Amino acid sequence: MPHFRSTTLLALPLLFTYFLAHGQAGDPVQERNLSALPPDAKPVGDQVRVPIPPDAPRMSKQTRFEIIRDFETQLVYARTAFPMGAKGLQLKQGVITPDGEELRQALTLWGPAVKAGDPAHISFVHIKDDHIHFEINGGPVHRKKWYQHIQVSGAGGTMQAPQDDPQANPHGSFVDVYFGKYVPEMTAQQLRDLLVPVLDFNARNKEQAYLDTVPPKVKEAIEGHHVLVGMNQEMVLHAKGKPPKKVRERDGETEYEEWIYGEPPADVDFVRIVGEEVVRVETMKVGGEKIVRTEKEIVLQQPEREAKKEPEVRPQNAPSLRRPGEDSEDVPKPANGAAPLPPPTDVPQPSDGPGEMVTTR
Repeated sequence: MPHFRSTTLLALPLLFTYFLAHGQAGDPVQERNLSALPPDAKPVGDQVRVPIPPDAPRMSKQTRFEIIRDFETQLVYARTAFPMGAKGLQLKQGVITPDGEELRQALTLWGPAVKAGDPAHISFVHIKDDHIHFEINGGPVHRKKWYQHIQVSGAGGTMQAPQDDPQANPHGSFVDVYFGKYVPEMTAQQLRDLLVPVLDFNARNKEQAYLDTVPPKVKEAIEGHHVLVGMNQEMVLHAKGKPPKKVRERDGETEYEEWIYGEPPADVDFVRIVGEEVVRVETMKVGGEKIVRTEKEIVLQQPEREAKKEPEVRPQNAPSLRRPGEDSEDVPKPANGAAPLPPPTDVPQPSDGPGEMVTTR
């Protein structure tokens, strides 16, 4: 037994030296994997994004099953707002449709099914010819359960399982990811990378998911619980929480809300909001100092609104100075820019008496 103990003690330094050398040399499997990556692979944090090859074949049946099994019932966070209704969102080559002003109009008209930063549940995945359909929170329409398709017929008549309300699902929406001619072969991680503009698969909580959707200056202010002039209401709620007090006032013709945070003897913040935007922040310090900020500290991106010039629609029977069958190009135009020529004299003119017509020759 003593001989066995001495041999073991002598072997320990050798084992330690071996593992130390092996650790310094690195993992050969990892080195082989990194060297095998394509040249267009992009490292993002601890992950490496490998794009889908342009000549990738059509997605196989086995991959379809794996994608559906991997994504269905998965909990994610929304990186953009999803409007209610039957249109949803479309994603193609990283571009979201609708977006900007068009998306804002849809949200105003139909309301949001999911807001940016909210948790979302992928409830259904359907892989079609040229796109993949992802339903969020049950989709825009209630989907029937399997047992609701069953009918039992007998002597007493036909019985059917109870049906759901056929109305639309107000909490559901969807996003369609479009490709070229067909859905190519890909991995689950490559599909997650494509969905980054609309869904966040890596966020740990709702707050982190929302912070990833705002500009860096706003993110820094929210993390410091600081309100900037130019923020919207949702940003203020993430920065300071729900206000303990709200006061609705009017300044001339402008209505506004004053959100009040804090109570004496601590600092008190008065956040003035007009519509959805913070226009004034007043802070009353403990020592009696008052700090007022009214100049914009953050400018949120606003889409450029271009007035659409509709083509002028001229009624078919609109009054005209042209003779019947005369083209507009044949109408004589005064060279000096004077008024147009008077109507021809052979057109019947009404007389002063009712129901009478006088023709001049």
